[in-house]
Amino acid sequence: MKQKFFAVILTLAAAAAFGPAHAQQKLVPAQSEITFVSKQMGVPVEGRFRQFDGQIAFEPAKPAATKIAFSVDLASVSISKEADAELPKPVWFNTAKFPKATFQSGAVKALGGGKFEIAGKLAIKGASSDVVVPVTLTQSGAVTTATGAFPIKRLAFKIGENEWADTSMVADEVQVKFKLALTGVGKL
Repeated sequence: MKQKFFAVILTLAAAAAFGPAHAQQKLVPAQSEITFVSKQMGVPVEGRFRQFDGQIAFEPAKPAATKIAFSVDLASVSISKEADAELPKPVWFNTAKFPKATFQSGAVKALGGGKFEIAGKLAIKGASSDVVVPVTLTQSGAVTTATGAFPIKRLAFKIGENEWADTSMVADEVQVKFKLALTGVGKL
């Protein structure tokens, strides 16, 4: 249950990292994924979000001009049959009230070699937090792939409330991982 929640958070964070796009830039969902890893009683549990979208205007030559707005459908979380049924409930994602997690970029910093840091706001379940998302871009033909991973604290977003706030059962830290395929990005 907590693992599903973490997976959703990670997915949202990744989604937030690659938001609004230029008119010609598009996210290729079939070649993209947002996953997360949380620990339940010390055992890593991996999950994924099946539905996400973003508007991306990524300028490799002018990173300061980059704008990203990303959203993740929290109800699309997938861990296990049992967890998938629990995570939409109020104590976890509360998808009836907060159906999406969002990320809105702020500053983008080029680090060289196709590596960037994207600072922005991640919002999940009515709470928001500043995050810095490391991103590596690679290009193959017309497709640019953005990959990265970053940690979030689930309790900062009220994911797993009441008895589920006990971090001995479900760890507070969730590692969010993403691979996003994009078209229309300029040469690196």
